[in-house]
Amino acid sequence: MKIPYLNLKAITSRHLDELQQAVAEVVSSGWYLQGEAVQQFEQHYAEYIGTQHCIGVANGLDALTLTLRAYMEMGKISEGDEVLVPANTFIATVLAVSENKLTPVFVDVEADTLDIDIKALEQAITPKTKALMLVHLYGRCTYNERIEKICQKHNLLLIEDNAQAHGCRYQQHRTGSFGHAACHSFYPGKNLGALGDGGTVTTDDEKLANTIRTIANYGFAQKYVASHQGRNSRLDEMQAAALDVKLRYLDEDNNIRQSHARTYYNNIRNKAIRLPDMMDYGTNVYHIFPVFTPFRNQLQAHLQEKGIGTLVHYPIPPHKQACYSLYNHLQLPVTERLAEEELSIPLNQTMTEDEVQYIIEAINSFQKF
Repeated sequence: MKIPYLNLKAITSRHLDELQQAVAEVVSSGWYLQGEAVQQFEQHYAEYIGTQHCIGVANGLDALTLTLRAYMEMGKISEGDEVLVPANTFIATVLAVSENKLTPVFVDVEADTLDIDIKALEQAITPKTKALMLVHLYGRCTYNERIEKICQKHNLLLIEDNAQAHGCRYQQHRTGSFGHAACHSFYPGKNLGALGDGGTVTTDDEKLANTIRTIANYGFAQKYVASHQGRNSRLDEMQAAALDVKLRYLDEDNNIRQSHARTYYNNIRNKAIRLPDMMDYGTNVYHIFPVFTPFRNQLQAHLQEKGIGTLVHYPIPPHKQACYSLYNHLQLPVTERLAEEELSIPLNQTMTEDEVQYIIEAINSFQKF
């Protein structure tokens, strides 16, 4: 049996007719930027997330970068201020901070839950700390009331990096609606993936929304009148039309992912492999299903021999990257161990139960050597 880590063609094929029709309508309209398809998707996605505003941008990194830039333009953050980030994250989270000449402060995470370490978080706050970038990594909701209270106590902006957790819930609300703002990526491999790149920012703050929208359009508050030194970062009509189709099926797709994940949790029994703590239903949409083992390379080779594709997320933490040499001296032991041990196994809405069982059997048959 051959099971790729992710088959984007199979995912797209599930709604191919609707996607082709949506794209054809955009082509026929003759309007490819800042038109009705983007407006419609922004409205639908804001309603889905549960916020007043949604601003389409070019990609997830731009969503993060523009949000911080907008807060600087609004006078809520200044160059050199500190932004707390979980050390275990994709590098885009940190790039957005440094691109705005802000200072990333890396906070270690907990080994079992993979959430940001609350005690370490509080210890990292200084008078220069102005924001927390809370990352819902792997599709796991990392928000809770303790995080909220810390932000309120220290007057911190809470910005959600929701790039991997579309549709995830905490109690009755979705991730992307808890912070002052939230940033979303629609890279094709995401739970809600475009047919190219795309991103959004969701927020209830009208001034922030208007500022982001202005900066993303060359800084024009009105045509050819620049109130900010802006850039070009816009979600295009075709991506918006495709995303609007796929949004209709997001909860259904996430339900399938959650069902497969429960099967993994209930049946993976290899003592050489550790699974992160299982979360309450709905609080994890399983964009990535990570397993951890000191024998990662051997496990990956074992699964490859059996035709099972895997990926590593992420082998070098941001604070150990060459481009962040200023932080290479930091010792964040949990994050560093996760980077050495993490292996992502296939999990998506196109997989069959037989494929899931085959992967489980392959993992359980692994013997460390």
